[in-house]
Amino acid sequence: MFEDKVLVCQDCGQEFVFTAGEQEFYHEKGFENEPKRCKDCRQNRRSNSSNRGPREMFKAVCADCGVETEVPFKPV
Repeated sequence: MFEDKVLVCQDCGQEFVFTAGEQEFYHEKGFENEPKRCKDCRQNRRSNSSNRGPREMFKAVCADCGVETEVPFKPV
């Protein structure tokens, strides 16, 4: 049903992939708009929009697919 899409970040102009899995998540949550920013720009915008310092990120490995990523909390 969903296929990976290449989008362009409105902040940095770089291309990023809006994966089929992300599209399915957006659909399930009822989100109608595609993301406008790449992952890095979303994180920068989040950390800059609050009054606190930069968010500490922790490395984690997805239990389902084994891909390494970063999360804003310390995994157990």
